This record gives sequence, C-alpha cells and structure tokens, in this order.
Amino acid sequence: MKPVKQFFLFALLTAGCSMFLIACKKHDNPYRKGVYFKVENVLDAKKLAESGTFKGAGTDPVPPVIFPGQKVSFSFSAGKGQALMFTTMYGWSNDLFFAPANPGITLFDGNGNPVEGDMSDQIKLWDNGTRINQQPGMNVMHPGDPDNKAIKEVMGTDDQGNAYLAAGKLLKATLKYDGNSVFTFTIENTSGGTQNETPFSPGVWAVSNILAGNLLSPAPFFESGKPTANGVTAIAERGDNSELWNYASANTKIFTPLSPVLIVVYNGKTNPLFQTGENDFGKGLSNIAQKGDASVLAAALENMPGVRNVYVAAAQGTTVLLPALAGNEAGQIEQKIDVKPGDKISFATMFGYSNDWFFSFGGDGVDAGTTGDLSDKVMLFDDGTAVDQFPGAGNSQAAFGGAASTPESKPVDAISDTYPVPAVKDIIRVSIMNKN
Repeated sequence: MKPVKQFFLFALLTAGCSMFLIACKKHDNPYRKGVYFKVENVLDAKKLAESGTFKGAGTDPVPPVIFPGQKVSFSFSAGKGQALMFTTMYGWSNDLFFAPANPGITLFDGNGNPVEGDMSDQIKLWDNGTRINQQPGMNVMHPGDPDNKAIKEVMGTDDQGNAYLAAGKLLKATLKYDGNSVFTFTIENTSGGTQNETPFSPGVWAVSNILAGNLLSPAPFFESGKPTANGVTAIAERGDNSELWNYASANTKIFTPLSPVLIVVYNGKTNPLFQTGENDFGKGLSNIAQKGDASVLAAALENMPGVRNVYVAAAQGTTVLLPALAGNEAGQIEQKIDVKPGDKISFATMFGYSNDWFFSFGGDGVDAGTTGDLSDKVMLFDDGTAVDQFPGAGNSQAAFGGAASTPESKPVDAISDTYPVPAVKDIIRVSIMNKN
C-alpha cells in the first residue's frame, strides 16, 4: 500500500509518517521567486460528532417522561469504532440513572458490519453518588439527604440495601440499522409490574468523534469510580436533561483532517481541476475527494496543456493536516511555488471525514499575483461521485477503513446545508505569501 494512495488508511489508521511530495514541471522561462502557498487546518475540534435529546410524549400538565409501556426512538449516524452513549433517570429514585458502560453501545462488529437487535444487556443502572438512596418507588422524597461518593454501578443492591432487577429487565434497548450508516435506537420502559416500576426521564445521547480508531471522548458523560460531572447530577436527581444537554451541545462539532494538498499553476481561463455544474472530469479529482489520494490527478495534470507546475504537499510528521488536539499544533503545509505573470493558481484538498468532498477556490482559481489571506475565496465542493453520509460518522468514508461507497454521478457543486458543517473559514485558511 503506497502512502499517498489510501492516505487515510495509511495516515489515520496507522498514525501516518512524515511525507512531503513535490511534482513539478520545469520551464526555461523566468518565474517569480519566493512565492509560497500555505494551507492550515484551523478547525476548533470538539470531542463529540453528534448529540441530541429525547423525551416522552407528554405535554402539560403531563410531564414528558417515558412511562412503563411507552417507548421513544431517535436516529443518528456512526461509523466503525464509534459508540452510542445515552443517559436517562430512574425516575422513582433519589439519584439513579440508566446508561451503557463507557464508551457506549457497540455499533459495528470487527468486520465493519452494523450491529442490530436487542442491546438491553449493555444497559447498566448507575448510582450518581450525590444522594442517600431511599427505597425506590413513587413515594421517594426529593431531593433526599446528600451523599458524597463516586459514580458506581448498581449490581443487585445499592449501598443502603435496596434491591433492583438488572437494568435490562427494566429498560429494553433496540438498535436498528437503516442503511447508509444511519441507525435508529429505541428505548422502551418495561418496568411495569416489577418490583422496580419507574418512569424514565428525558435524556441525552451522543456519538464521539474518532481519529485513527481512537475515540476523542471514550467517556462522553461520566466515569465509573469518579465524582459526577457535566450535568449528570441534574438528570440523576431531578430528571432535568438541560444541563447535560448544554454540556453535550457545547462539545459537539463535525471534525475533519485535510488531505495532502494538490496545488496547480496554470495559464488560460479554464480551471483544469473541475468546473462547477459539470461532472468530475475523470482525471483523478475523485481520488482526492474520496480517498485523499492526489497522485492520480497530479500525474494527469503533468501532461495537460496549459498546466505549468503541479505540487502535492503533506504535513510534516502527520501527512494529513489535523485540527489542533490535546495541545498539539494544528496541521499545515507551506509550499514554495514558481509562477509568472498571467498564471493562475488552484488547489484541492479532501474534507477528510466525507465521502467525496473537497476544498478549492471557486470559479477559475486566483491570479498568481494575488497575496494575503484568500480564505474568503475557498469553497467546499461535493464531487458528485459518492453518496454522502454524515461527516465523521459514515462507515463508507475512507477514514473508517474504506468500506464500499455507494457511487453516484452528479455535477460538481457547492455542498448544501444538509449537515451542520462549520463555515469554511472555520475549517481551512489558505494564503499566498511573497517572501522576496
């Protein structure tokens, strides 16, 4: 497997290696010296890819809890290695809540096949550690006496000797795969008629972002053995999901690396990379947009009339241009380019956590004499060659191991607002500098 081809499989799944590849045409004509093309990943990365809330069907004066015999469903996207976390209060308790163990419910098996069916055995009952437990039931007095313990799983009895059935006997959890990396999760209250009959509160769910097979948030809401945090207490004691939702939503954003950057210097009026409203030219842009592989398009451009120079630049040490994470600097490339008056410049880099998206200048590139921050001229395009999935949560995206994509044939166009993608200027900064 070559490092430029399948760059996400190479750089993300195996942590990558340093690479800086340049392919240039040579000319005898004098060129402007000291011109540099710079691309930076400026994304303010967050830990969660998606998050949301759920509640029962009640409206005033009936609270929106999930009563015995009722169920609630929500849908989300995910790829291999990601997991679903959720939490909801055991309503007739002082501070107990239901949730899976970290990192959450497994969604794909080791072969990348979606998991479906009854997930109830993955649900646990947890003690938030902030209230002394009274005997569970509708007569529980709130808020109750304070306690100061770490979160722990309730396994049959709590610290006060109150007895509980296994969580999976009270809450039935069902996972259904809807196709195209979309799942529907259903929570059903099956506690009716048991010794632990209880309503469930409104809740919060989340799916973590992932990089190189590692979840950015392996413990999205809480950690067993540690004090409660992030608003879990409000759910566990009062069934109020607003605090945890505020935490989750503040830590949710689509995440993406950028692929090694292809830069082309050309003359004439026609952008050799693509034309908006026309299908992919079939010269290799789809390899960038789908896999981050610039080698095919670079080779094609070398033999294309009007193309003067072609460069492919990768981030030192990581190959891909990563967002700033855990104190590490954000990825960037700075490539010296040779240009002459009348030339134009364009570029392409993959929106890494997509099926076939890429960044480039709109229209027909920029004049080679342009300098400064050109981010306002950058657009995010859909190559029209693969069906889209939720960015950063699609199992057919190269970063998740390259499961077969669903092909399509549509004109290249700016992406729509189907997904909550950050503004272009909040992901990528592009500039041209003259260092003479």
